[in-house]
Amino acid sequence: MTQETGPDPRHTLDRLYRIVADRKGGDPETSYTARLYDRGVPKIAQKVGEEAVETVIEAVRLAGGGAAGDRQALVEESADLLYHLTVLWAALDLEAAEVWEALDRRHGTSGFDAKKAKKRAGGG
Repeated sequence: MTQETGPDPRHTLDRLYRIVADRKGGDPETSYTARLYDRGVPKIAQKVGEEAVETVIEAVRLAGGGAAGDRQALVEESADLLYHLTVLWAALDLEAAEVWEALDRRHGTSGFDAKKAKKRAGGG
């Protein structure tokens, strides 16, 4: 960890991914993560969407001159979003490293160029 960048987000997210992946097949009565898996990918995806919307709402509040509490709310909603996203990845057997590799491939590439290439490949 450096003073400028803080903890390595990949280390934290990799650890989170391993934890949520280990909850597959767990007891849905004692584990929220296992309960999400039990409900299936559509429910997990719905939760990702809900958390994304809540994150956006908190970001807009903060950008509008919100208080320190709004900043903490954005932090908490962002954490919820990342948690649910890692559950979705694990539910679909998508390794977090695959996402990191995609980000690494894009490093140094204009966002406009990446978007054009994605459209040409038939993606969103």
